[in-house]
Amino acid sequence: MDDLDGLERELRAAVRGGVDFSATARALNTMDASNYRRVPLGVFAPRDGEDVAAALEVCRRRAVPVVGRGGGTSIAGQATGTGLVVDFTRYMNGIVGLDPEARTARVQPGVVLDRLQTAAAPHGLRFGPDPSTHSRCTLGGMIGNNSCGSHSVAWGTTADSVAGLDVLASDGTAYRLGQGWKGAPDALHALVQRELATIRTGFAPYAGLPRRISGYALDALLPEHGTDLARFFCGTEGTLGLVTEATVKLVEKPRATALAVLAYADESAAAEAAAGLLPWGSPLLERSRELGGGPLTVEGMAADLVPDRSALPKGGAWLFVETGGATPAEARDAAGRIVRAADVVDALVVADPAGQRALWRIREDASGTATRMSDGSEAWPGWEDCAVPPARLGAYLRDFRGLLTEHGLRGTPYGHFGDGCIHVRIDFDLLSEAGVRRFRRFSEDLAALVVTHGGSLSGEHGDGQARAELLPKMYGDRLVGLFEQVKTAWDPADLLNPGILVRPAPLDENLRFAVLPRKPVDVAFGYPQDGGDFSAAVRRCVGVAKCRTEQAGSGGVMCPSFRATGEEEHSTRGRARLLHEMLAGEVVTDGWRSEEVRDALDLCLSCKGCRSDCPVGVDMATYKAEFLHHHYAGRRRPAAHYALGWLPRWLRLVERTRTAGIVNSLSSVRVLASLAKKLSGIAARRDIPRVARRTFSADWRPGRPPAGTERRAVLWPDTFTEHLTPQAGHAAVRVLTAAGITPLPAPRAKGRACCGLTYVSTGQLDRAKAVLKRTLDTLRPALDAGLPVIVLEPSCAAALRSDLPELLPDDPRARLLADRVLTFAEALERLAPDWAPPRVDRPVAGQTHCHQHAVLGDAADRRLREKAGLTGELSGGCCGLAGNFGFEDGHYDVSATCAEESLLPAVRAAPPGTVLLADGYSCRTQLEQLGGVRGRHLAEVLAEHLDSP
Repeated sequence: MDDLDGLERELRAAVRGGVDFSATARALNTMDASNYRRVPLGVFAPRDGEDVAAALEVCRRRAVPVVGRGGGTSIAGQATGTGLVVDFTRYMNGIVGLDPEARTARVQPGVVLDRLQTAAAPHGLRFGPDPSTHSRCTLGGMIGNNSCGSHSVAWGTTADSVAGLDVLASDGTAYRLGQGWKGAPDALHALVQRELATIRTGFAPYAGLPRRISGYALDALLPEHGTDLARFFCGTEGTLGLVTEATVKLVEKPRATALAVLAYADESAAAEAAAGLLPWGSPLLERSRELGGGPLTVEGMAADLVPDRSALPKGGAWLFVETGGATPAEARDAAGRIVRAADVVDALVVADPAGQRALWRIREDASGTATRMSDGSEAWPGWEDCAVPPARLGAYLRDFRGLLTEHGLRGTPYGHFGDGCIHVRIDFDLLSEAGVRRFRRFSEDLAALVVTHGGSLSGEHGDGQARAELLPKMYGDRLVGLFEQVKTAWDPADLLNPGILVRPAPLDENLRFAVLPRKPVDVAFGYPQDGGDFSAAVRRCVGVAKCRTEQAGSGGVMCPSFRATGEEEHSTRGRARLLHEMLAGEVVTDGWRSEEVRDALDLCLSCKGCRSDCPVGVDMATYKAEFLHHHYAGRRRPAAHYALGWLPRWLRLVERTRTAGIVNSLSSVRVLASLAKKLSGIAARRDIPRVARRTFSADWRPGRPPAGTERRAVLWPDTFTEHLTPQAGHAAVRVLTAAGITPLPAPRAKGRACCGLTYVSTGQLDRAKAVLKRTLDTLRPALDAGLPVIVLEPSCAAALRSDLPELLPDDPRARLLADRVLTFAEALERLAPDWAPPRVDRPVAGQTHCHQHAVLGDAADRRLREKAGLTGELSGGCCGLAGNFGFEDGHYDVSATCAEESLLPAVRAAPPGTVLLADGYSCRTQLEQLGGVRGRHLAEVLAEHLDSP
């Protein structure tokens, strides 16, 4: 557009909401969760319906396309556009009202589904449809796509759950859609009356298909179907109007549920069995109860989508069948009846809510897990959700597998087997011209195969650009031509989401990968999971947006900065989008020098939560370190990079000069401390931690283990234990010795061992590599002797396990040391398996260190706490201090907000006598500075009770 500045000025003058035409805003909205990329002109966040109408008026005068956007998790490209993106999530995200008696709720389009479920739950109600993205998808997006989810066998699609819609058409006309013709364009009524025969015959073949989402649902406007305009509008993908408010139906939530996991030999056997598990044609829970506790879900997945199958019964594929009841026993009995009736290889019934949630996470994460094949190669959407009649699912899957083989492709189906709807990611090569041609040929052949089985090209996520071009194969040219007339009746200027669903762009245009460099860029990390290719690492983010959840969830961490700010640019996905656009060079044009990328990464805590919690393993902490390394190459860095990044050097200088007392005295003088913080780039509201007068190594007092039980191990002298909290090290020595382990100090002949963490987190990767090489030289004798290395500080242990081998991939000693690293609890479990810790018998509170959660795992810690009688769960999330992050100027508010999410409330709610556990120095510091309480390392707690009777 020639007058982009004029459009922005006119919008700002016309609306009260946010208008953002910056490179950052445009880059963040170039993609959804599909294969497609389209660059918008700008982004608009309306305050209310009047704002939407005003923006539509400006765009109509200027012929600027408009696309509505919710959570941006659409699979088919319908949440991308070249004009103005309307982001409903920032302001129009509320629940206007909830009527428990009528079982309805009035919601704005940007409200996240889980928020509605939380509001309805106290009334024993819920919204029926529940896509796997329920923690971040919006009701507006669900209406646009006619989303379904795992409970559709009980409660149907979003169209089944919508009672009324307030809609703005592109000409500014406001419609209230319900049943009857009142509230629709006159041209639509005339068109339908004229084409009744075409509509009846065109949709007749799909009358019994529960997951027909493709095309416009014109059959909902037939008089025999009640002329339901609200139902018709669901699934129109923002091409006819923008929803400003919706009245949705709620259903009774079962008081108790149980989950039967049925194991089969393979996916075909599971698919054949699915349709027989419930009497078909029963979409309501009440009917399910009448039939004796019929399933609420029938979900299927195969073994190659499950990295860890230990929680599942033995088999090659599984059906997840949920049952409901008035009591847990009733729900369990219903699940048991299904198990007894099913012909299975093995089965498992879980009734406790926590166990069910853990199993459901396995199924929900498949949308991300499926983006990587078992050998690590990439797989992509495009044919994500075809649906066939459930009775034909087994035959369809066999033909589908055959078609994959014919085209030399691979994919792993999973999804809603009870509804005949299959999700699959396929290893398309979308980077080469030959691969894109094969993508087209396969798409055409698969569309024909789906139609042969009486299916729908889309069974949940909509047609968008991915499948709309092929709709004539399903509906024929005449009915598709009728869709175009419907579009004209609502949107004669073709303003709303053009190129989507109607008169679509070709399915092989606008591919998101076309703009990326074809040769690997020069990087410092090895990226072993991505073939050393930074572009491939960035491509890991497919837009599933699990990082946009509004709560950390049970034990989760990702993404604390998004939860603190609510801004897309501070989510893992948002940062990955900016890195993608940095590599593309079209919107973000300064490459590694980009200020847009720098600013988005600035609030990344490097917690590494995404490394474990992201279904596709995006590791934004590593990407941030890589970016900072290039961004500041040959340039002056922020003061905090020198003050905090070089922390090991400064603390060793204090040790050598024996000036700890002087440093502590000076930092206690307010004026001097303020000056020091200002010069060092440290937040003014932070206290400067006190340095120990004597280091851990200086007062090392190795004990003598019980005779005949000695095992030797190196006790790593991490910077934080060595210089700041030596008491944790001394406690660990006592406990390890009592367990029969002789902790040895790390060799120092060639220098001081250091994990390089502070250099990595500030992107000083050349220095980090030098430090790590020196560390490997120093530890050579210990490595040669085969000694394990015990690391008390979780962040240092994580750096040695992950950053070390990825920074020095060509040095075999790096992998050797990484594999030798043990946490405190792991050391006790592996080196002294028969040792019984002292009984503490007290409740605990605190937080699992985010790096431990993401890289190390805490299973050994849980078992050790249980043996010691330390009861209760540690909270999830991130403490917010996160090494240097919370100390840096400009980060205090976000740091404090993160602490207030889980950690500080858990500590305040702890009963008297609770043990406050915090193995990480950052966590202990945050508890002390913001909570006024002292957290302790687990070693300190156990050491305190060693002499107890």
